[in-house]
Amino acid sequence: MIEIVEADLSLPAHADAMVQLMDKYALDPMGGGKGLSDYVKANLRAELVKRKAAHVILAFVDAEPAGLVVCLEGFSTFACKPLLNIHDVFVAVLYRGRGLSKLLLQKAEEIAFDLGCCKLTLEVLEGNHVAQSAYKACGFSGYELNPQMGKALFWEKKLAEVTDEDKNL
Repeated sequence: MIEIVEADLSLPAHADAMVQLMDKYALDPMGGGKGLSDYVKANLRAELVKRKAAHVILAFVDAEPAGLVVCLEGFSTFACKPLLNIHDVFVAVLYRGRGLSKLLLQKAEEIAFDLGCCKLTLEVLEGNHVAQSAYKACGFSGYELNPQMGKALFWEKKLAEVTDEDKNL
């Protein structure tokens, strides 16, 4: 039996499933190939609970954690409406090929509609052709305002971690 739920991170079963699945995702080549740090494992639930704009969706197969989506609300200045960014999508290896990603993305879309969002957004690795196919099948496409200017690129700039000692200087 497949169950797709918006997680209640105050429930230990949901919080544990989320951390377990995020760690498996981090270990996956598409997640960087390195597990979550002990700090992240110990604090992820509490940090997400602080953020009312965070939404975690879990997939269970026969009561076993099988997949997740983590979404974060954003805002479209061009539409002057909220948007929902699908930040993490993961289905555990044992459960792939069963349509879980489609069900998880459908649940994200339901949440976006309930929030009055104008769109869903997500990022996908250039080499992750399986995910790209799944996203295209669910109606996603590359973001562009003007085809002559091309599709948007996702960039990052990592910031140095500031310690409590640094703050006191």
